[in-house]
Amino acid sequence: MLGSEQVHSTYADSVKTQSPSAGRPGQWLQSATAEVWVKFLLALVGLGLAFAAALFSTVLRDAGNVWGTVILASASLMLATWVGLVTVPYLARRVALERLRESFDYEVTRAGVVYVLVTLVIGIAALNTGNNLLYIVVAAMLAAILVSGVVSAIVLRWLELDVRLPEHVFAGRGVLGRIVVRNPRRFLPSFSIRVVSTRKKRKKPLKEWKWEATTFAFPLNRPPERQWLRLPDRRIQRVTVAPEPPGIFEGMAYFPYLPPRGEVSADLSLKFDRRGRYHEDSFGVATRFPFAFLTKTRHVALQREILVYPRVEPTDELFEILPLVRGEWESFVRGRGSDLYLIREYMPEDSARHVDWKATAKSGSLKVREFSREDERKLCIVFDNPEAGMISEQAYERAVDLAASLAWHFSEQDAEVAFQVAGRARSGEVHEFLAQLAVVEPRRTVTHPDTLGSLDPTLHKTGSNGEYNIVLTARPRGSLPTSLWNCSYFVFLQDEPAGRPAES
Repeated sequence: MLGSEQVHSTYADSVKTQSPSAGRPGQWLQSATAEVWVKFLLALVGLGLAFAAALFSTVLRDAGNVWGTVILASASLMLATWVGLVTVPYLARRVALERLRESFDYEVTRAGVVYVLVTLVIGIAALNTGNNLLYIVVAAMLAAILVSGVVSAIVLRWLELDVRLPEHVFAGRGVLGRIVVRNPRRFLPSFSIRVVSTRKKRKKPLKEWKWEATTFAFPLNRPPERQWLRLPDRRIQRVTVAPEPPGIFEGMAYFPYLPPRGEVSADLSLKFDRRGRYHEDSFGVATRFPFAFLTKTRHVALQREILVYPRVEPTDELFEILPLVRGEWESFVRGRGSDLYLIREYMPEDSARHVDWKATAKSGSLKVREFSREDERKLCIVFDNPEAGMISEQAYERAVDLAASLAWHFSEQDAEVAFQVAGRARSGEVHEFLAQLAVVEPRRTVTHPDTLGSLDPTLHKTGSNGEYNIVLTARPRGSLPTSLWNCSYFVFLQDEPAGRPAES
């Protein structure tokens, strides 16, 4: 039964993304560091030469050598300008890049707010009373805040993060991923580490001001062709920014202790309600250590993407369709083989070796056994992607789920099963078909109502290849070729779930 099937998820091969400070080890890091040192040494040499030229220009000025003073002063100025234009911006960009890669987010906790208020109260009391003991207490409390900020930054630096995701994920079914955190430092451990999502949760759409292009026209109340003046212009307008789409990771993984040169991991519970493609551009490594005054989060650039297949859950519609499909399919492929299809009356063209003597003895008339032909048990599941507007969005999603459920069910049968999405390449792999259904959208092109459009051309051969078709379509019955009715089962998609067998 489809409901009892276990969908096994395996961890996909993941690329290990290290912390910003670690970068990609090896040659790239060494070359980048060497380039920085070369620029720095050139800046030192240039500034040293400029300083020497300035000193000698002063000496020549005191000696009365005007031309020597002008030449050396100009050389000093040009060298200083060259250093300022070539090396200083490069080094400044490197510093800004490192700060961006080591960016931290700060969030004050409730305990931190209470601690700051208490510190302010004691500080005001110390100022009013002049008590030295209160000054010492205030200094110790302020030092604790400083220590908290420094220690939390040290705890988070140089940590390496890896997120491993399962290869096959179905909508509505929980799967497990894995989060791995590694501490490459030799002596310093890390405490109270949390891996969180960096996406900002917004329940309501955000509004912001945005410039957009427009045209200044005069007079305003006239048609464009009768206006005297038309000039390009810009105006600022308040627009609504939709919330970010859901990401992969919404929860939290907590690691109380991470030893030096150690590695810890935790299972990541994932569940997606809708099919589609989900991605994350970065993850956050956070801590409240040591005093929980604030939550400090370091962003780790780590791109992960996962493709969520449609639901393959058993539904009433699926249970209604399966017996009908099986009956028509077996009727289509009945013949000689090893699987007993039925026991019927003997015909003159039947072979004597297929006579069922037990059934003959019971009934008193000659009976023969008829078998299904295993070598011709071919099935093709076709999703005739409807055009936009033919059915509602809910009906479309229900149709995609039904196609995925049929594909998953028949892929485990003893038959040769093929899959087809309208406008896509034909496939014999069920996971490739599910991947196509995961991102499929209603077609935007208009096809002629009397044709099957982009259906598999082999369907027009009227089953001459011995293949039976299950076609999910939203087209009217009259627009389907009559040659397909004898070798196909049609599921007519509409706003209310319904599956109807082919009618000759």
